[in-house]
Amino acid sequence: MSAKREDLIRSLVRDVVDFPKPGIVFKDITPVLAEPRAFNLCLDLLAEHYDGMAFDCIVGIESRGFIFGAALAAKMRKAFVPARKPGKLPAETYQVEYELEYGSDAVEMHRDALTDRERVLIVDDLLATGGTAWATGQLVRKLGGKVLGAAFVIELEALGGRERLEPMETFSLLRY
Repeated sequence: MSAKREDLIRSLVRDVVDFPKPGIVFKDITPVLAEPRAFNLCLDLLAEHYDGMAFDCIVGIESRGFIFGAALAAKMRKAFVPARKPGKLPAETYQVEYELEYGSDAVEMHRDALTDRERVLIVDDLLATGGTAWATGQLVRKLGGKVLGAAFVIELEALGGRERLEPMETFSLLRY
């Protein structure tokens, strides 16, 4: 990826101090979404990275992973499957819980969302501690799918999410 293309996206990521709680500096990608050239550039760069990789489906993680995942799936002509917070999907689901710094959370997918041995790319906007992406990978495997990798627009390197996802191939457009 050229530095010029990366710089355009990076210039639009906004820092929001003390959100969602004091001491957190939130990386806000909504200005990227509001700029069609930057949003399309994100999709182009992700598609370029995964061009030539044989996979069947993109699983997008709630909620901003839906935005990037669904658009990338359409661009690459792949199926799209949502991984959602508990209680949001209408049919029978499987659920995987994961630990947060203070407490736990969970993600769900429909039980019939994937077929056996379906090859999957997980997509989300941000990689922090890796808990949600890890749990999503567990769900994919529980449904019989094979996780080929995980893609993110932003990675917060100091939080160690990449290490938590090993040996999964992990790619991020921007690293902070």
